[in-house]
Amino acid sequence: MPAAPRFAPSRIRIALCAVLFAAGLSAARADTITTAARQAIVVDFNTGAVLLDKNADEEMVPSSMSKLMTVYMVFDRLKKGSLKLSDKLPVSETAWKRHYKTSESLMFLPVHAMVSVEDLMRGVIVQSGNDACSVLAEGISGSEEAFAAEETKKGREIGLLHSSFKNASGVPEPGHLMTARDLATLAARLIKDFPEYYAMFDERKFAFNNIAQDNRNPLFYRNVEGADGLKTGHTDDGGYGLTGSALRDGRRVIVVVNGLPSVKARADESQQLMEWAFRTFEDKHLFKAGEIVVDADVWLGGRPSVPLIVESDVLATVPRAGAGDMEVTATFDAPIAAPIAKGAKEGTLTVSIPGIGDQSLPLVAGAEVERLGLVGRIVAAARHVLGMGGG
Repeated sequence: MPAAPRFAPSRIRIALCAVLFAAGLSAARADTITTAARQAIVVDFNTGAVLLDKNADEEMVPSSMSKLMTVYMVFDRLKKGSLKLSDKLPVSETAWKRHYKTSESLMFLPVHAMVSVEDLMRGVIVQSGNDACSVLAEGISGSEEAFAAEETKKGREIGLLHSSFKNASGVPEPGHLMTARDLATLAARLIKDFPEYYAMFDERKFAFNNIAQDNRNPLFYRNVEGADGLKTGHTDDGGYGLTGSALRDGRRVIVVVNGLPSVKARADESQQLMEWAFRTFEDKHLFKAGEIVVDADVWLGGRPSVPLIVESDVLATVPRAGAGDMEVTATFDAPIAAPIAKGAKEGTLTVSIPGIGDQSLPLVAGAEVERLGLVGRIVAAARHVLGMGGG
């Protein structure tokens, strides 16, 4: 049986910059920006491009921003049907005593009351109620400690690599830590996984027990266009923080800041970074789903080449102005040995943008290629040995 020939190098990289020029695209190093936050990250939701990173992998006290994980746990159960918004949960003495003598953020739940999951969720999201978090945690897992352990486990499953939870509310406790990158990941998962519930984050005011409270998200009261979430946080150790998001003309940006000295600084920094991200960058289509990126040679197949395609639209986040360097590269083993199944992953498409980083997506076979019969394989091998090409 003839073996596939070995070419040098064994992996072929095909630069596709011509595609960009044909489409009229250009890339440049973006205008730089600084932030007073101790930790910060700005992410393009559509592409995953990180536009700003300041200590984004540094473990920090997330304060009430960690309530987003509690929200994720509840949304997950709502989606699976094991919990309903109309279900009512009891306010135990344990949950009540944990918070009622403190100056923390509260929903002001009466002890022994039965409260709907929907009201509790609005109490968490809008009012940042620590008491509501404890009631939800006990209702789901029996105790807040057990719930926090489940949060940590679930967090690992959805990509929160450096987050450990000790309670459901974010009240300072040794070992209760997250990173700005994990908060951005969590925000993206909430938006992507639960579109049917995400609108809760856009509620500006909620009243319970005759006490009305406003949403503290500064993107709302600064009237940042498209702002629709997510959560503020503040403790003495963590400083003032925000995990925020805004959507404009189909493009969404996520901003996380923490470690700021005041409410005003939090509002200023989050607004500045959000406006900078929309003003300085844009998303460009490079390939449409199913579009042929490159034709790869085939070894011992019923056809000489196979188209390699992308399965979904390929977007790139690029600076809006100027000309510069963007490299799009297809990487695959060549030639590809038959048989080849349609849809099989055969390579990788990498988009590299200076100052932003790389985005990698699979290249799959756009057609099935059958293997040649015995006679055909012998002829192809002979042609290769004789330097006649083919196969």
